[in-house]
Amino acid sequence: MGLAIVHSRASLGVSAPPVTVEVHIGPGMPGFQLVGLAETSVKESKDRVRSAILNSKFLFPSRKITVNLAPADLPKDGGRFDLPIAIGILVASEQIPLNRLGDTELLGELALSGDLRPVKGVISAAIASNGDGRTLITPHQNAKQVRLVDEDSNLSARSLLQVAAYLASQQQLELEPEPETTLNSQSDMDMQDIIGQQQGKRALEIAAAGQHNLLFIGPPGTGKTMLASRLPDLIPPMSKQEALEVASVASLVGSDLDSSTWRKRPFRAPHHSSSMVALVGGGSYPKPGEISLAHNGILFLDELVEFEKRVLDALREPLEAGQVAISRASGKTSFPAQFQLIGALNPSPSGFYQGSQCQHTPQAILKYLGRISGPFLDRFDMSVEIPLLPLGTLSEGGDRGESTSDCRQRVAIAREAMLVRANKPNALLTNKEIERHCSLAKEDTEFLEFAIARLGLSIRAYHRIIRVARTIADLDQLQSIQKHHLSEALGYRSMDRLLRSLHQQIAG
Repeated sequence: MGLAIVHSRASLGVSAPPVTVEVHIGPGMPGFQLVGLAETSVKESKDRVRSAILNSKFLFPSRKITVNLAPADLPKDGGRFDLPIAIGILVASEQIPLNRLGDTELLGELALSGDLRPVKGVISAAIASNGDGRTLITPHQNAKQVRLVDEDSNLSARSLLQVAAYLASQQQLELEPEPETTLNSQSDMDMQDIIGQQQGKRALEIAAAGQHNLLFIGPPGTGKTMLASRLPDLIPPMSKQEALEVASVASLVGSDLDSSTWRKRPFRAPHHSSSMVALVGGGSYPKPGEISLAHNGILFLDELVEFEKRVLDALREPLEAGQVAISRASGKTSFPAQFQLIGALNPSPSGFYQGSQCQHTPQAILKYLGRISGPFLDRFDMSVEIPLLPLGTLSEGGDRGESTSDCRQRVAIAREAMLVRANKPNALLTNKEIERHCSLAKEDTEFLEFAIARLGLSIRAYHRIIRVARTIADLDQLQSIQKHHLSEALGYRSMDRLLRSLHQQIAG
């Protein structure tokens, strides 16, 4: 009887700090003591481990067993430590050798039968484990996820018995083979499905190229949601590093990952009744919210005015910082949140703000739009009106414009130019990078300053207009920003013009 040390990983946000499972079996009254800031779900592992060991035809020591999960100040929850605790007991009781434990890490929840059940957050664990030069063994249901990290440095098993046989050099383990799928990774949605709305399509192409936040304004049924749903197919796929970041967050909530489409950018569209915790993240044990699940992808907020004002305002800091920090008494947890925001709203309670269909006064419309704060609206680089189609458009077939594949080619060329120039999309350029890469002629600067003053926009809006103009120039494959690029960028400020018009009507 003696001491065994097994390596494992905790889950803290998208990080996976190392945990050393120390098991000591010594003289004294038979018992099982678990220490190391373990939550209730971890403490309950004592009964699962005992039954799993007995049902796997091993002996459970009738001695005093002490299990320490180090470091002691790191909170630990879930059933992820069942497997390393069980292996530690078997090694400490000399039922299996310890020669392979030094370069191996273990994660997995045990069923009473000894079978392994999947755990969450294995992608972060696999990245950290492989980075430390160790092999990670996970339940077979997690094989699809760890395969995305590295097929050669990770293994999977179906039971405690298989893991014990592997550590005793009696059996080889390999990643559970991936089942063949016949899923079609190509989307059946195309830009040509939308009749008319050429300005909206142009704005969508610019937003896709430069990763700009975009707001659609218009009556119900004009195609705002259809336009937003076409955006994922316009944006270039993620790099492997970006895809692993997204997969790390998705694995925390148990989302299944498809290896054929895992590099496609996420598209999240939460309902307008979603709470702040659902959107931003949180809980007693912090979990990622929609903004983190949309990391490196798109967050689409339809019926924007119907969201709670405080919920929308909570998005302002993550939009600027690219991450969200959730503080609790036990510590602070950070989740990535570098997402592209697409919003859609009706300009009034009836959906119309002018003409015979408008049933509300300017004061009522302003009160309705006032549910969204000015600082939050300032986070949108572009806002564009999606009007009703002119009479006769449907009967004549309408102008369907270019296909998604044609737009995607231009977007890819423009995005590549941005990455070569600054290694980031234009929407993420800092003020210093704007000065370096977006220089304007003196007369163009004066023109833009006059327009900003006329519309009553902030300095933040000034920089956002320049970023959008830089993207338009990249789509035209031009090195410098021209005046017509600035004019087009200023044209995508529909919300500012709408609010200014309403204030003028009230004042007049």
